[in-house]
Amino acid sequence: MNRDEFTRKMHSRLDQWNNEIDALVARKDSIEETARAELNARLEDLRAQRDRARSQLATLQNASETAWQDMKAGLEMAWDAVAQAIESAKSRYK
Repeated sequence: MNRDEFTRKMHSRLDQWNNEIDALVARKDSIEETARAELNARLEDLRAQRDRARSQLATLQNASETAWQDMKAGLEMAWDAVAQAIESAKSRYK
């Protein structure tokens, strides 16, 4: 996969994460107050992780051809961690 394809894929994942975070926000009104406070904390963490991922993507887009190849594996691992955190929150707050 070349850099442009990879970048498009990552932008798509960011859009998906934004939609999933929005869905979690919409669920806040339907859960108990204690769980709502916990969800708020998780949402704050998810947004921070998403923002770091967005920043990493911007760095990758501006990197040289050689550097982006080196960054790709680390970026994928970091993004997998964000995806797992979102999935965990989604299953916890069904």
